[in-house]
Parts: sequence; C-alpha cells; structure tokens
Amino acid sequence: MTIVCQNCSTRLQIDDEKAPPGAFTVRCPKCKATVNSSAPSPVTDHSALAVGGSPSTEHPRYDHAIAPTYRSADVTPQIESVRNEEALRMLLNLLGKGEGNGVANQTSRPSWERRKALVCAAIQFREPIAKTLSENGYEVYLAEDTRQAVDTMRANKLELVMLEPQFDAAEQGAAFVVREINVLRPAQRRRLFFVLLSPSLRTMDAHAAFLNNVNAIVNLNDIGDLPRILEVGFREYNELYRDLNQAFNLSPL
Repeated sequence: MTIVCQNCSTRLQIDDEKAPPGAFTVRCPKCKATVNSSAPSPVTDHSALAVGGSPSTEHPRYDHAIAPTYRSADVTPQIESVRNEEALRMLLNLLGKGEGNGVANQTSRPSWERRKALVCAAIQFREPIAKTLSENGYEVYLAEDTRQAVDTMRANKLELVMLEPQFDAAEQGAAFVVREINVLRPAQRRRLFFVLLSPSLRTMDAHAAFLNNVNAIVNLNDIGDLPRILEVGFREYNELYRDLNQAFNLSPL
C-alpha cells in the first residue's frame, strides 16, 4: 500500500503483508513527521498517477467494458457506398497488375478501410466529435468513463485516440488514458495517433504537442474543421514514418 506524508507529500511504500490491521502511524524518513495511514492526502486526492488505481479500472479479469460504437443512420449508406466502390477499384487494380503491388509500396490508405478512433471527452463534446468523425469515414468508439476507455484501448487496434482534459474528471480519466498510452511499446506507439483536445492551446501547435507528449493539438473551437486537421496530421505522420513502414511492410495509418 502507499501512504503519503501530510507534511511534505513524500510517498511511503508499505508492505501489505507487514502492515497492521486498521489505522496505524509511521514516521516519515524525510521530514520525521508522524504519518497517519488513514488520513486523506491532497496528493492522492488530485493525482491519478500517484494512486495508481481507480474504481473504473479495478474489475474482474473477464469483466470487460468496451466503449459503444457510434452509429449515425444518415451517414451509414454513404459510407457503405464508398467502401463498395473502393473495394471494386482495388479488385480491378489487382486483376490488372497482379499481386506484385504489395503493402510495402502502398503510399495512401484505402478510403474503404475505416480508421478506428476512440473519443474520450466530456459529455458536451462527445456527440459533435463523434458525428463529424463518423461522417468522414471513421469507426468511432465513444468512451463514457475511464473503464470503457482503458478496456477499449486494450481490446481494439486503434489508430486514433482523442482526449479532452475533463474526460471522466471524477475518476481522473485523462490521467489514466495518458498512462495507458505511455506504457505502450515503441512499435505500438508508432501505430497510434494521439490527439489532445484543448480549450486553450492552439490547433496544430507542434511545440505544445511535444510538451504534452501527443501527436497533435486540436482546439475545441476547431471541432468543425476536425476532418481536415486530422487529414493534415495523418499525412505528415505517415510521411515521417514512410521509410520505416515500408521496411516493416506496414501500411500507412
């Protein structure tokens, strides 16, 4: 277990097997203050990364909560038509050129192959973001809480994660989504485009994206231009990893 000194905020790791039952006190090795194991701490209250767990992510092994897929009836026929036309063009291309045109030579993504996107945002932003993404060929998962976000990221091969800082604020949802992405292996992380939705930062500010450890910033006021912004972001990202993707026979994101 972890307890935090109320005087200097030092985190103390206590072996659960050696800890006495009920409340107990220990002396802080840093400031020598007496630390009560049952006292609340501002550090654990406000930092999901400090506490390490959340009621939204602590659940039985087989009890998964995948985020629901966003469905918009008015765009489904349009998407299916585009997918069918593109599939027919690719089939004719293969019949005409043979199978020598492999994935490694692919420089663009087929329009029928929908990118899987996870939207983690406060409730007032979910519907507009999901609708505009769905209308532009994305398969959208809408996370309602931290548990759905984490389970969806682990269960699906996502290509886009969009995070708004107030997502599931009661459970520190944004912190857990960031942590889930930060623990990905480099090969997995390169196959994911991570976007921070910000109320204050400037859209496509590369310096702000670097400081926040994301691939792109989108200001919430620019949600209407989201498809165009993402198109530019994906194009630049695929160009950055073009040679590496070809070397490993990977298609662009």
